[in-house]
Amino acid sequence: MSKKTSSPMPEKSVPINARLIALRVIDKVFSNGAYSNIALNKAFSTNKVSDLDRRFVTELVYGSIKAKGTLDWILEQNISRSLNKISPIILNILRLGVFQIYFLERIPASAACNEAVNLAKKFGHIGTVKFVNAVLRNCVRNKEKLVYPSMEENELLHLSLKLQHPEWLIKRWIRDYGFEETEKLCCFNNQVPPLTIRVNTLVISRDELLKKLADDDFMVRASEWSKDGIVCDKLPSLELLFKKYNKCFYVQDESSMLVADVLEPKPGQRVIDVCAAPGGKTTDLAQLMENRGEIIATDIHAHKISLIKENAERLGIEIIKAEIKDAADNVEAWNESADCVLVDAPCSGLGVLRRRAEARWTKTEAGLKEFPELQLAILNNAARYLKTGGRLVYSTCTLESAENFGVVQTFLKLNKQYELAGFAHPKTGETIKDLQILPQKDGIDGFYICALKHKA
Repeated sequence: MSKKTSSPMPEKSVPINARLIALRVIDKVFSNGAYSNIALNKAFSTNKVSDLDRRFVTELVYGSIKAKGTLDWILEQNISRSLNKISPIILNILRLGVFQIYFLERIPASAACNEAVNLAKKFGHIGTVKFVNAVLRNCVRNKEKLVYPSMEENELLHLSLKLQHPEWLIKRWIRDYGFEETEKLCCFNNQVPPLTIRVNTLVISRDELLKKLADDDFMVRASEWSKDGIVCDKLPSLELLFKKYNKCFYVQDESSMLVADVLEPKPGQRVIDVCAAPGGKTTDLAQLMENRGEIIATDIHAHKISLIKENAERLGIEIIKAEIKDAADNVEAWNESADCVLVDAPCSGLGVLRRRAEARWTKTEAGLKEFPELQLAILNNAARYLKTGGRLVYSTCTLESAENFGVVQTFLKLNKQYELAGFAHPKTGETIKDLQILPQKDGIDGFYICALKHKA
């Protein structure tokens, strides 16, 4: 009933600690609300694992998280009790086991069951161990008999299980993009994204870094979207990349790299970035300013301010001043003081589900309604910081029109002294009023960018 994906190594090379690491990351994501990429990176920094095991753990974590809805449905067909009555850690052990049984080609079902039992011994009692063993053995026995509801029986559930997205989101996208585009969008989100980096042009050019990486057997290519972007299709070692080229790059999505160019900051100017953490766009602005001028970068969380400072220091950037501030609260001393203002607003993040696997399950349709009001409040406040004749960019990483041009339209109605500034499309060069990147059409993460200017 399910198409298996190829596992990167034979079972005998995967020790129990790899699955234990994966389980702990998955549990932090589902039980504690952690971000999968952050939890996974932290796990690798505290557990010494081989490159082989690192790839296996990564596959287990992202695969299990993406397929959560499908895994739970499979479990429901094989368990008489409600999943809500199973302790979170045991449920995550079951999810991890079912993912291996149903979706990994080279993992024997017996091994998946046995290792799940070993994990259950660490986190449960003898009854729990027997329960895990019985459930997974039942999943193995019923595997060939289990089929998804057909399109005729339940179109949304069929697509949800097949494409590993919640039904409400698929229904929403079919409304907005149609059936075929929704299928393509979901398939894009299920792909493994390549590592993309932005070259630190303060220390090296893109051509120079491309050559150096190629000489070190990195399979890399220039981004078609960003003049400073590099797409890494294959890396001999992530550790080598950071160790040898630490000051030469910043890990950043291609879509995100476009924002600073649209703002067009100049050397010597004053720029205010009101939602700056972790500092990707902020450091990009500093590069365009040739590390001359002033950037005030704010975030509401203290620990994220530390990230901005750390990233600036690593890249050798000295003009960023990071401060803890609520983007919706006005700082009177900053009013009408900035040449450029960036509002990369908090949003639903529905454009970057390929990189944030858990977001498809943590977001709700009702929750989407909360964002436009907050985004407008932040935009209204940030606009007060702009000088007459200054330039402001509003951006999000979502596909939701209400959060994107809907917010901009409302802002323009309330603030007659502002107008659309327009900018060049990053690929075609044609002048556009705003840019909505759609993953299934453009091949990169979904993003929205709009430039505004304060009328002189």
